[in-house]
Amino acid sequence: MPLFDEVVPVLREALIRREYTHLTPVQNSVLEPELKDRDLLVSAQTGSGKTVAFGLAMASTLLGEKEKFSSSPSPVALVIAPTRELALQVKAELMWLYKGTDAAISSCVGGMDMRTERMALSRSIHIVVGTPGRLKDHLERGSLKLQNIKTVVLDEADEMLDMGFRDDLEFILQTMPKSRRTLMFSATVPKPIVTLAKNYQNKAVRVSTKEEDKQHVDIDYKAYNVSAKNREDAIANVLRYYDAKNALIFCGTRRAVNEMTSKFGNKGFSVVALSGELSQKERTYALNSLRSGSAKVCVATDVAARGLDLPNLELVIHADIPKNSQNLLHRSGRTGRAGRKGTTVLMVPGNARRRTEILFKHANVNATWGAPPSVSEILKRDDQKIVEAPEFLEPLAENEIELVKQLIDCHGEEKIAAAFVRLFRGGRLASMALKDVPSADSSNDREKRSGSNHAFTQGVWFALSAGRKDHIEARWLLPMLCKVGRLQHGDVGKIVINEKDTHVEFSKKAADLFLKAISPELLLEQDISVKKLPDSFKPRDNRERRSRGNSSSDKKGYSSKRNRGEVSSDIKKKRTASDHKDRKRAKLVSGEGEKIVKLSSYQPSQNKKLEHKQSEPRGKATKPLRGRAESKTTSTFEKRKRSVKKK
Repeated sequence: MPLFDEVVPVLREALIRREYTHLTPVQNSVLEPELKDRDLLVSAQTGSGKTVAFGLAMASTLLGEKEKFSSSPSPVALVIAPTRELALQVKAELMWLYKGTDAAISSCVGGMDMRTERMALSRSIHIVVGTPGRLKDHLERGSLKLQNIKTVVLDEADEMLDMGFRDDLEFILQTMPKSRRTLMFSATVPKPIVTLAKNYQNKAVRVSTKEEDKQHVDIDYKAYNVSAKNREDAIANVLRYYDAKNALIFCGTRRAVNEMTSKFGNKGFSVVALSGELSQKERTYALNSLRSGSAKVCVATDVAARGLDLPNLELVIHADIPKNSQNLLHRSGRTGRAGRKGTTVLMVPGNARRRTEILFKHANVNATWGAPPSVSEILKRDDQKIVEAPEFLEPLAENEIELVKQLIDCHGEEKIAAAFVRLFRGGRLASMALKDVPSADSSNDREKRSGSNHAFTQGVWFALSAGRKDHIEARWLLPMLCKVGRLQHGDVGKIVINEKDTHVEFSKKAADLFLKAISPELLLEQDISVKKLPDSFKPRDNRERRSRGNSSSDKKGYSSKRNRGEVSSDIKKKRTASDHKDRKRAKLVSGEGEKIVKLSSYQPSQNKKLEHKQSEPRGKATKPLRGRAESKTTSTFEKRKRSVKKK
């Protein structure tokens, strides 16, 4: 029988009923006699039992020498968690731990009916578990009173600060008695956590376990070099290779979650999504599907998956590289919990390897680098699972002996074994489309890209029925061709975009693959038709076409008749507003006749000189022309200064 000497007797019985044989290091640390009734700042690895740890730590403060709670007009303990899921999980843990104390425990989380929570708070509640936003709402409405709080717990404090709950936390902490006991639990202790502890804790004791600065021994880290376009195939291979009871895939955005959920569902995986845009009902359904086994894969964002505790979670995949070491540890900490083993896999693009290595260094993690599992490795592992199937370990039942003998007599041992293999592969390990995923090497990719435009001595040319007038751009045309034709960037050579069509060069091998991959009607996306050109085809270079027959002055946009004082049509279109004002000011109207001052041949330089020819009526004196036409040349800087003043 295990001995938990420092645990309150009524909680000790709960641990024994839960079949606890020993306490984790963090649980033992908070039960030290010298830490009784002290404020604590506790840091420990994810999955180390922090929830039970603060449940045991605050029992002595709440119960004292008693074994049961007495009636209280307002809560005596408050636990604050960053997410709804984590708050509900903490509530469930505290309910079995404090079952023998007659404690009334209530939750206040977003997405739930606030009227139901208000009714529960109006009764005698001892412990409240909630999220910062909802707790603040109840405080402002007056439905939550904190004047009798003896202990407050901030679970995953670093996550709450990262999620922007600092103001809400400070508002909640300021409404409590200063004599309270404050416990902060966090996987990491950055500077904001230290600052928060100094402001709202009373001479807090820093508690850390020996394992804090070491790699989580129950998590195996792996990093696979894959290109961005092969990422989904690599993830599918990883899922098939490990065949985990539950797997969690982290994405950076909600859009990526939705896209990946749809694609893996089409591949045959039982998958659910978890993101911030889901309602509480949908989130609860997704989590229940994972716990019941009806779904094996969950695609989630960082915020939505924080604090998740899935008992059968064996695999965590980072589809997008974590932003920092704290995110890496929190993501990976969803697996390898409570002594169970887990695996964390990072999908690393070729150009992100250096950044990922620095990330591992800051997180104090030693990862194994390599390539994603190949199809042969997956099938070999499948066969090994058949050989090690637990069905072989079970003895024959009495009602099976006669049927087994009959099967052996009718079909023989080999046919029976073959039938078992087929059933196993067709059911538990259903076949799905698998592809070998090459490892991405940044240096090799650069060499392929740098040589792609000139690598083909005898390339095959195709014509596409869209050109410059259809807004064709190489920056999105190249990825589309590679995606549709299942090609590498190095398989595509020159891309010549004309006014009405586009010519694309492929290597000979890639041309055959491209024709097989596209539709029989030879259509691409956006109704672009494809036509193979003859081997003798040579594209006409757009640059040569533009420069042929044009002088240096033509390239600048001036006509060849510049010496005769005529201005080309392009220059006429590009005249600025100031040029038109000059022309307008050059017109003088006087009496009977109209004096028109014509501009001489246009000179495209800053030194503009206007030559004026006046035809004056007889008997009238010639007046000098005033204004800009007569003024000296204005510098570019003065023009800009003048335009700014006008605005």
